[in-house]
Amino acid sequence: MNTKHMKRKKSSMSEVKVAVIGASGVGKTALSVRFLTRRYIGEYDHQSETRYKHEVLIDNDPVLYEILDTCPKSIDDLPSPEVINWADGLLLVYSITDRGSFGFLKKVGAIVADSDIPAYVVANKNDMVHLREVSVEEGAILARNLECGFSEVAAAEQVAPVAVVFQELCRAVLAARRKSKHSLLERMLGTRTSNLRLYARGKSDSCLPKD
Repeated sequence: MNTKHMKRKKSSMSEVKVAVIGASGVGKTALSVRFLTRRYIGEYDHQSETRYKHEVLIDNDPVLYEILDTCPKSIDDLPSPEVINWADGLLLVYSITDRGSFGFLKKVGAIVADSDIPAYVVANKNDMVHLREVSVEEGAILARNLECGFSEVAAAEQVAPVAVVFQELCRAVLAARRKSKHSLLERMLGTRTSNLRLYARGKSDSCLPKD
């Protein structure tokens, strides 16, 4: 009985694909690994995109996360359309100690602003306020322009706030998915109702007495 329950639970599990986007050195990998394992790995300079898969509980429901840790080669290496289209949600990361990384994210924001993909802006390294180059207000304005959530976190020190960021993005993705399904159902029902009305009119016309 337990096996059947597990299979049924697995088959109904939501899958969410998240692309973590930001300039080099902002802590994208540290944030991802912190969320998935609760461990902090420090600075990690990888040379290619990395993918992680992990099952987590969001609001007591299992969610299979696939996280794409992007790896831009330069400050001008913006994410490709393939990456944007692959993702269900975008985690947009900059460092409060690096204004260049904030500028990079503003360019990314201009690319995704007109898309329907849920996003979340994360300012990392807020444990290094003595080196701050980007204010809280600037980050909040960027998030407001993108109509998404915003948080300042420190992957090096905090576990819970990092988890909240990923959880909030997941909730936004699932909400957008439900809204899309609801809109599709409404369109389908609207089409069906129109067809029924056309059929009813045709039937009533055929029942009119003939001269």
